Amino acid sequence: MSNRTLAILSALGATTIYGLNHTIAKGVMPVYIKPFGFIMLRVIGACVLFWGISFLGPKEKVERSDWGRFLLCAIFGMVINMLAFFKGLQLSTPINSAVLVTTTPIIVVVLSIFLIQEKIRFHRAIGIVLGLIGAMILVLYGHEVRADAPDIKLGNTLFLVNATSFALYLILAKKLVAKYHVITLMKWLFLIGVIINIPVALPEFLEVQWMDLPLEAVLTMAFVVVGTTFCAYLFNVFALTQLKASTVSSFIYLQPVIGILFAVLTGKDQLTVLKIGAGFLVLLGVYLVSRQRIPDQ
Repeated sequence: MSNRTLAILSALGATTIYGLNHTIAKGVMPVYIKPFGFIMLRVIGACVLFWGISFLGPKEKVERSDWGRFLLCAIFGMVINMLAFFKGLQLSTPINSAVLVTTTPIIVVVLSIFLIQEKIRFHRAIGIVLGLIGAMILVLYGHEVRADAPDIKLGNTLFLVNATSFALYLILAKKLVAKYHVITLMKWLFLIGVIINIPVALPEFLEVQWMDLPLEAVLTMAFVVVGTTFCAYLFNVFALTQLKASTVSSFIYLQPVIGILFAVLTGKDQLTVLKIGAGFLVLLGVYLVSRQRIPDQ
């Protein structure tokens, strides 16, 4: 099997993990572990795993001038981003989650316009408008009465906070990615993330009755820590070594499809006309924003 084929399978594997995560992670909250406690477990687990494999990467020293950017990346990528997503997942539904998190490319472009004065083309502007309309439809009108989704509007709003925070992380991390090895980045970002999350997430983490957890809950938590947080990131990194970034990023369109199919097939969520329409607008917006301009021949 060629490296290119392995890279495609890796990108597909990462997208599949992310898609399944919307339903799987929600399954244990808040009965066995509350959202913030789950984040504490997630960042501790990822920190241990990345430091554990750090010997595979180069021995790099972080320059003093870069620590401020490391701190900001950890705040947006390993704290606000994760806390908002898991709290939103507890309050809302897997389908809403799978659709709204894909607004990240749209928000990256919007923030780039304001932060780094990036020029915007017409098709991107249309994509931004369509994507945000779809997101707002879910936030403002995506109301259902469900025992496992106590505040869908607030949950959907938190998904947008998650996407915005992650978009800021991607913009801030760009210079660090070009300068440091991925393992160096991840081990320090997750270590900082553990420290910052302690005041907010540790109380819920300590509430967990670890000895009384059923096997299903343990396996779910392991999937989130090892699969969603550790393996999926490494799969994407390997894919980027063999494929263009635009090719890897195109797999984002599969995430809501996988997430929605898994949620419906497992009976954890159901499709409605509103969700289908809003999801179509969001994906069309993401497509227009992400579409590369074809150079003149």
